This record gives sequence, structure tokens and C-alpha cells, in this order.
Amino acid sequence: MVTNYPRVASHEGLHSTEDTQASKTATRAVDWLRQMWCGLHGHDTLLHFEHERMSLRCASCGHETPGWELNEAPPTLTVRGDARRHILTRPQLVRARRIA
Repeated sequence: MVTNYPRVASHEGLHSTEDTQASKTATRAVDWLRQMWCGLHGHDTLLHFEHERMSLRCASCGHETPGWELNEAPPTLTVRGDARRHILTRPQLVRARRIA
């Protein structure tokens, strides 16, 4: 791949094991604080879609419900009632506008 951006060295090999352990501990602490916030105020649930699956996921802490599988066939819809009421009609357009 050719880009005009300068190359930046990876930082993966530069960290010691102490830095990695400290970052893991900090990550766990932040996750714990998020979960406590949701425990006090409730989850910020949003619909989350995956392939043939739907669930609720908290935007704050990442908690996800078991969800529902979407592997059933979609229902067929039939229109009942007077067929004349369900016919699409084109609107009547006015050619010239009359000004009084």
C-alpha cells in the first residue's frame, strides 16, 4: 500500500511487563467504575444487530443481554378490507397558480 503518511514504529515491543500489568489493572478499574455507574443509574441500552441476531447493549459499560435469534422466516402480510381504499393514486398537479 502506498501512502504519503510517514511510517510510525510500533510500540508493542517497547513496553515492559510492568507497563502491561499496570495498563491491565487500569483497564479493569475503569471497567469496574463504568459498571458501578450503570448499577447506580441504569444501563444506557441501545439495539445491537449482528448477523441473524439482535440484542440490547449498554453504551456505557458494554453489558449485553442474551438477545434474540433472527432465524425465522419473515411473516407474510395480507391486506384486509376494501381494496379501493388501498389503491395508490397519483396526486393531481396544478399547472398554473392563480393569484387574486
